[in-house]
Amino acid sequence: MQNAFRGFTLIELVMVIVIIGILAVVAVPKFIDLSSDARTASTTSVASSLSAASSINYASRKENASNGVSVANCTDAANALQGGLPSSYTITSATVAANASATCTLSGPGSTSATFTVTGIN
Repeated sequence: MQNAFRGFTLIELVMVIVIIGILAVVAVPKFIDLSSDARTASTTSVASSLSAASSINYASRKENASNGVSVANCTDAANALQGGLPSSYTITSATVAANASATCTLSGPGSTSATFTVTGIN
């Protein structure tokens, strides 16, 4: 009776390892710098939340003056945000006139920044 050996040759296994190595060398640099992209996305998300909170606050306060918070400065927008502004973020101070919109700047972790819109209301 003849034994039939089945399996891969050493050359085939080495070629598979080489191909996997080449794919890893190409793919790894794309994933190395994901933390800076995450910081930028996080800052943009918080800025968008501030903009939305400001709009909701304006509509609520316009309907009934006892609702919401007064906004006369960009930093006042953080008071309209439920839960407040996360500790690693700062808002550049700028005056906002009543019933007028202003573009404000949010600074986040890793020297990231984003802009958002605030509508002033007394």
